[in-house]
Amino acid sequence: MIHEKWQNNKTIKKVKCIHTDAKKYIVNRALTVGNVYEVKNETEEFLFIIDNTNKVGGYYKEYFEEVKA
Repeated sequence: MIHEKWQNNKTIKKVKCIHTDAKKYIVNRALTVGNVYEVKNETEEFLFIIDNTNKVGGYYKEYFEEVKA
C-alpha cells in the first residue's frame, strides 16, 4: 500500500496551520495553530502531513496556508 511509505517520502512543501475549527472532526489533538508541517502528499481536497502524533494524517486544505521559502 503506497500510503504506508509516505512518511519516508520527500517533502513536497511546508504548510502552516492557521486554525483547527473543524465542523465535523476533532483536529486540535493532532494539529497546533502556528506550527509548520511537512506535506508528504496532496490531492485536490486534502494535504497529507506528518502531524503532532509523528504519523501521516490527511487534513482538509482549509486548515493550512503554504509557507513561502
